[in-house]
Amino acid sequence: MNLTLFDLDHTLLPIDSDYAWGQFTIEIGWTDPVEFARKNDAFYAQYQAGTLDVHDYVRFAIDAVRRQGATNSIAAHARFMRDVVQKNLKPEALALVAQHQRAGDEVLVVTATNEFVTRPIADVFGVKELIAVQLERGPDGWFNGEIRGVPSFRGGKVTRMEQWLAARQLGWADVDSTFYSDSINDLPLLEKVRHPIATNPDDRLRPLASERGWRILDLFSKS
Repeated sequence: MNLTLFDLDHTLLPIDSDYAWGQFTIEIGWTDPVEFARKNDAFYAQYQAGTLDVHDYVRFAIDAVRRQGATNSIAAHARFMRDVVQKNLKPEALALVAQHQRAGDEVLVVTATNEFVTRPIADVFGVKELIAVQLERGPDGWFNGEIRGVPSFRGGKVTRMEQWLAARQLGWADVDSTFYSDSINDLPLLEKVRHPIATNPDDRLRPLASERGWRILDLFSKS
């Protein structure tokens, strides 16, 4: 099996979808602009620095969705897709995914952003298989702010991929694996696959990829 994995934010999208969703909740009046922006910026800086506590972040990031409930949240996400995501879909990224799909590869999006934000985005790319941060649901059937299972963050991406492979009675040796990512946070999975591709790499990944002789792909300019 040819297995092609894509990170999402800053790899297929020139934005961070999780951060952008947070900014969108400010715009639609769901969150206090000053306090939310302060916390969101702090968490984003921790992510870039590789020091993020993903459980703390998800509780914060999903809080407005938890409070608003399913109906309001789903409607708001549809607006987010129209007003934010659609404007940031790059033809180069869409073409790259389609190229692998036409070649018959098994294509997955593997992201540290939660499933609520990312499932509709993966759908736009035509990718059925999504590994994202899974969210627990409370007695009312809606998200309660906690993570379900292993978060697909840093080394957790390797764990989740191994779970995905095992469910299909496969291991790494059974697949010709490729992973596109921009982030040093994805180093564990980049080191695990057969073909790591540093895509729009951040300032720490680029020199490492160059040193190791990994392919570097500047797919588009990041915003």
